[in-house]
Amino acid sequence: MGCRKRDGQAVLLRLVKDKMDGSNAVVIDDRRRLSGRGAWLHPQPACMEQALKRGAFNRAFRGQVDPRDVEDRLQALKEASLRSHPKQTVLPESGSEN
Repeated sequence: MGCRKRDGQAVLLRLVKDKMDGSNAVVIDDRRRLSGRGAWLHPQPACMEQALKRGAFNRAFRGQVDPRDVEDRLQALKEASLRSHPKQTVLPESGSEN
């Protein structure tokens, strides 16, 4: 949906439309058992951002939907990835300061 690249189902997240609090929400179908029209997305924030930018959720589910739950889940994945692989800063070499 986001990057439009094909991949195996084992790699992708299945998303479905679900009625929550009177609105149509997009939820992640972890077990791939929920009924209804599904859409597939790579579990990376960049793919999610592309899907949001292009309005792919509304098009895939044929109507207005709220992808907030999916956004929250991918943001949590991104934060967990940053914690496990922190960026290292490069310190200036000795004697290179002016």
